[in-house]
Amino acid sequence: MLVKNFGAKFNPLYFLASLGAGGLSVSFFIYLMFLLPHPNTPMVTFNDVWPILTGPNIINAVLTGLTISLILFFAYWHFRLLLWNISEFGLFKQTEAYQKLIVSNSEIALMAIPLTLAMTVNVSFVLGAILIPNLWSVVEWLFPLAITAFFVIGVFAMKILVRYFARAFIGGQVDFATNNSLAPMISMFALSMIAVGFAAPASMSENTTVIAISIALSLFFLTVAVLLAIVKLVNGFQSMMVNGINESASPSLWIMIPILTLLGITWIRLSHGLHHGFDSSMNYSGLFVSSMIVLSAQILFGLLGYAVMRHLGYFQHYIHGEKGNAGSFALVCPGVAFFVFGMFFINVGLTHNEIISHRSWVYFLLMTPFVYIQLKTVQVFWELKNKLLIRNSTHFDQPATTRN
Repeated sequence: MLVKNFGAKFNPLYFLASLGAGGLSVSFFIYLMFLLPHPNTPMVTFNDVWPILTGPNIINAVLTGLTISLILFFAYWHFRLLLWNISEFGLFKQTEAYQKLIVSNSEIALMAIPLTLAMTVNVSFVLGAILIPNLWSVVEWLFPLAITAFFVIGVFAMKILVRYFARAFIGGQVDFATNNSLAPMISMFALSMIAVGFAAPASMSENTTVIAISIALSLFFLTVAVLLAIVKLVNGFQSMMVNGINESASPSLWIMIPILTLLGITWIRLSHGLHHGFDSSMNYSGLFVSSMIVLSAQILFGLLGYAVMRHLGYFQHYIHGEKGNAGSFALVCPGVAFFVFGMFFINVGLTHNEIISHRSWVYFLLMTPFVYIQLKTVQVFWELKNKLLIRNSTHFDQPATTRN
């Protein structure tokens, strides 16, 4: 049972728990997306899955059924934690702590809310695709709804971001000495999630108007995310090198991994949209180069963050030990993102360029490290959820009362 009534102790970063569960749900869908044939649609649907579940090949049926079960399991936790967060955030807004939050550097943590809501749209689309028969026959009616949903979330995110920067520019007083991490990059994370959401209709729709609107809105949020990421990276690294990193916020070193994943997938989707919507040539060799660049940068940030957190004893104290806070859930997103983009790299960068063969032994061998990271991420998510959000936890911040 989930704890309740955090009150002033609530932190908007607890939305990252719901985000992580949603990301894990989508990550298991990636198996279906790239391993199952779907010749008539750009993504796997119920019509592709059902014949395998009811077919004569027992092994394929069992593996597919297990994958769908995991998708549904983590989707359940995504929505359950989302509702819990919304409820707790409503109580938090009534406290003095919230009033202090919105006039401090920590206000940027509110970007975790639109970030999570954007993931909710993605999870809903995945669930609809695998559970509703013949959904693709009406998908062109759904794309405008998806664009509208992301537009509302995008406006919400920009409102938080503009208010944050306006206050900082007018009043100054941004304390770089205590802002010694990449935690403010969560705003770029949110913008990137919205950008990749807008890019989905561009890559799958057959309507030129929908494709054009989708590409335009995606490029707006993509541009804003990249420009602000450059600024925040420079400021964040300078502050960390002068003041040292904030121990509790050290997982923020990995935040560039999901941002890079989202930006990379956005570019792939936009390339597909330009190809079938505006007759632009599809350059898979270029996607191999760009996906390799993204993966290389992810590995760099992964190694750097791991070295710092291991030296600080973060894993020992904040995952397995007595310490812990809402920001610890930031560990889940990089693991999910690395697996997802790894699968895109293998399938879009390598397989489409005939560097390796689909479902060959080399193909599955290359999948191994990404699958390991995904499973390790599941373990971390479960440990953090039980430690920080479930009753009878020894976590020092946890209230005593619970809700079903």
